[in-house]
Amino acid sequence: MGQTARVSAVAWTAAGSLLAWLWLLLCQGFFWRTDVRLPPRGEPDVWPSVCVVVPARDEAPLLPASLPSLLRQDYPGRAEIFLVDDGSSDGTGDLARELAHRHGGLPLTVGSPGEPPAGWTGKLWAVRHGIGLARAREPEYLLLTDADIAHAPDSLRELVSAARAGGFDIVSLMARLRVRSAWERFVVPAFVYFFAQLYPFRRIGGEGTRTAAAAGGCVLLRADAAERARIPDAIRHAVIDDVALARAVKGSGGRVWLGLADGVDSVRPYPRLHDLWRMVSRSAYAQLRHNPLLLAGTVVGLALVYLVPPAALVAGLAAGNTAAAVAGGAAWLVMTGTYVPMVRYYRQPLWLAPLLPFTAFLYLLMTVDSAVQHYRGRGAAWKGRTYARPDAVPDEG
Repeated sequence: MGQTARVSAVAWTAAGSLLAWLWLLLCQGFFWRTDVRLPPRGEPDVWPSVCVVVPARDEAPLLPASLPSLLRQDYPGRAEIFLVDDGSSDGTGDLARELAHRHGGLPLTVGSPGEPPAGWTGKLWAVRHGIGLARAREPEYLLLTDADIAHAPDSLRELVSAARAGGFDIVSLMARLRVRSAWERFVVPAFVYFFAQLYPFRRIGGEGTRTAAAAGGCVLLRADAAERARIPDAIRHAVIDDVALARAVKGSGGRVWLGLADGVDSVRPYPRLHDLWRMVSRSAYAQLRHNPLLLAGTVVGLALVYLVPPAALVAGLAAGNTAAAVAGGAAWLVMTGTYVPMVRYYRQPLWLAPLLPFTAFLYLLMTVDSAVQHYRGRGAAWKGRTYARPDAVPDEG
């Protein structure tokens, strides 16, 4: 009797997981599709001026692969680059000047903001300094892009065309992250997949929706929308600054669009699991608003949605419980099917798709570790600079 009850519990749990996957498949903004690319666009009669702001801290190893792609932008209007050397110790600023002298192209100004005051997290202090330098040029748009992002020659042209044609205040592209090492293959496509599950791209671009997000590596932002939303001052505490930026702009009446990139690539390597673990755990608990109840719910939810299906299939087959095996297998099949488009987008072998439960388990551990680090008082970190926990940061008004 006890064994029957346990098997029945497994079957019911697997059925719950299957229902959850059917809901995710059909009712979560079709998050799993990878066809949300730049919206329809046309060339404007007059090309608006753009200032490109690049926060950089100890990026000398990556600049030769990224900065020339910005310098060589084929943009018909006036464009200028402001690289903000945020306290680098590896000659980032000098290398940027050397690359600009060697490659030519768009004008480059290198600035330095000094140490950030209390209350500023991540790269936002550098972004603030760059926007301040750009204001003297009175640009219509700002392109906020990271120092590890390489752009196709027409990237800026395509972004501006899409923003003008669609009337968007933000057009952001999720850069295609590097996928070469074994751990990158396991973790990186899932990172973008989970992000899209939380913030379905179709809902972000839709009118009348509350969902807002951006990808910090490539954000084209209308300058007047930035002023209206008080960017970046209004989000200076944010650890996940790209999502906070999009929410601030959308909350002030702006229109936001986010999609996958075809010509915007990250050149930053994550060769070891440790590197990827740090990338995820840095902000995972902040995503849960540092709330223990949300953490507990997330752990239970990840287990139910991602871990139960393969476990139920194996347990059902071992115990001869057809209901558990069928429900678990069906849930795992739906899960795998939703992951296949992202695996294809990253040009990876399809045998990786059924291994999503393993990757989800890693993300569960990373999220728990993020909470542990938070309660140890280590706070957020960016490029070796550690910040106080958000609840310990004084509000400077």
